Amino acid sequence: MKMPVYFISHGGGPWPYMPEAQQSYASLTRSLQDIPRQIGRKPAAILMVSAHWEADGGFLLMSNPKPPMLYDYYGFPEHTYQIQYPAPGSAALVQRTAQLLETAGLPHAMDPARGFDHGAFVPMCLMYPQADVPLVQLSIETHFNPKLHIELGRALSPLRNEDILIVGSGLSYHNLREIRSVGAEPSAQFDAWLQQAVVQGPVDQRLEQLENWEAAPSARRAHPREDHLIPLMVAAGAAEDDPATCIYHDTSTFANITASSFRFG
Repeated sequence: MKMPVYFISHGGGPWPYMPEAQQSYASLTRSLQDIPRQIGRKPAAILMVSAHWEADGGFLLMSNPKPPMLYDYYGFPEHTYQIQYPAPGSAALVQRTAQLLETAGLPHAMDPARGFDHGAFVPMCLMYPQADVPLVQLSIETHFNPKLHIELGRALSPLRNEDILIVGSGLSYHNLREIRSVGAEPSAQFDAWLQQAVVQGPVDQRLEQLENWEAAPSARRAHPREDHLIPLMVAAGAAEDDPATCIYHDTSTFANITASSFRFG
């Protein structure tokens, strides 16, 4: 059976490891913990496209068989810089992904030093807390071309028939200057557009709408820099014509922000 594809809003920093953040992220916790039940079986491996890894001019693949940790956040409690998520890498998935990128003519290279960033280990610690599913990260490209990342998703789509779970990890709203102040209205406006484009609207128009996301209401208020939106393009490209479902929707994220996650297939 073909694997679904996910775009998840991963929250802020290392929040699952902070008791003071548990209540505000209760809805997101439930949605991430429910993903294994939705899938119905443990995937052979996970390919994670995180907003927190960018490469210039192509795509980078994590190739370390025992990836280290990358604490790519600032100002959090000291214990959050000691977190370990010891999932193994997967040489087979790295090689297969590289083959698919080569076939699609997408520039790529291996990175043997890269560690798990919080866009990967934060959702994974809730989805698979035993760290017993091999995990490989794939970067986004730093110029954020939507069409390029949709093409990347299309190139990766055969993995769905090979028991590989593809996850795009970002945030449906990401404006750090307004996130705790005046972001409520633009986040709600952009989220309403996302629901229409991704879930409610015609599937055959979904990719075109996502490619032209800047025309959406409050688009640049929601994403002044679209690094956290681009993983959605990859997920939608890999989804082909599969219908989408909203699996997480909260109007109080970061106190007043509307945020969502989606499953394709």
